[in-house]
Amino acid sequence: MDFLQTLLYPIKLGEAWVMYAWHWLFDTIGLPTGWAWAMSIVGLTVVVRILLIPLFVRQIHSSRRMQLIQPEMQKIQKKYKGKRDPESQKAQQAEIMDLYRRTGTNPFSSCLPILIQSPFFFALFQLLNNLKAIAEGNQPPIGPITRQVAQTIEASTILGAKLSDSFVNSTTLNVKILSAVLIVLMSATTFTTQYQLMRKNMPASALDNPFAKQQKVLLYLMPLFFAFSGINFPIGVLLYWLTTNLWTMGQQFYVIRNMPAPGSEAERARRERLKRKGKEAEEFTVPGLDAADSVPDDAPKSGQRQQPKGKKRARTQPTKNRR
Repeated sequence: MDFLQTLLYPIKLGEAWVMYAWHWLFDTIGLPTGWAWAMSIVGLTVVVRILLIPLFVRQIHSSRRMQLIQPEMQKIQKKYKGKRDPESQKAQQAEIMDLYRRTGTNPFSSCLPILIQSPFFFALFQLLNNLKAIAEGNQPPIGPITRQVAQTIEASTILGAKLSDSFVNSTTLNVKILSAVLIVLMSATTFTTQYQLMRKNMPASALDNPFAKQQKVLLYLMPLFFAFSGINFPIGVLLYWLTTNLWTMGQQFYVIRNMPAPGSEAERARRERLKRKGKEAEEFTVPGLDAADSVPDDAPKSGQRQQPKGKKRARTQPTKNRR
């Protein structure tokens, strides 16, 4: 745990300065102290998401490449269907990796924004969770969050709840109500974001594969995850989570409308909009993917190696002299 805290300290220090700067701005325009600190968390979320925009753009391009190479991927899967011997499995993996390499596709790019945002989330959790200890002098200050500032944050409230309060660690009714409302809103925004992604921005063929079926299961399990995990998080962390969900939902709405996945319902809707305006939609192509690179449909039989085919040689039969 000490190693994790040391690793997250630079991020926690940066977040403390960003929150302090936003609080100064909101305090200057006259917001109450509690709301100024709450809005500083919203401002921190916006800063983090702006920094992640270049990564998000890469994710969108990689996601579209993944959609376009699905026909070739299905050819590879069909080619080795029912072949469980190690040689065939190794050849299949080699062809899939070669397809990724040629097209510049990274199947894990969709997870990068979540993975990179996770340290910011856990650093904020530690920062808010340690406010009481800093205010009591049991822990050292974190950048501008001195003992006096921490005491000010701890004394301020929004709707009767402190930013460091959580559902399970408080007996105050206001805290439990506010936590429950934030958890419900987080679950609703997450569900809406994933639902519109699967229903509007995925081709019909992509909805039938095992990965899409897993996504459907997760779509309905995520609200339960938020319900069980969210009750342990401080109000400030729930605000951060809800804000980043709202940002994701708006960002995704823009992408689905203007950069839809090929073959999806959103792409057909965009083509119709452009057609009514007398414009044509530009085609998104994947470098390294053309007819010459198409995967052949034949595959070696299970457990057998293909031998090079030589030219047939004419055999001469000896003739017998008949008398």
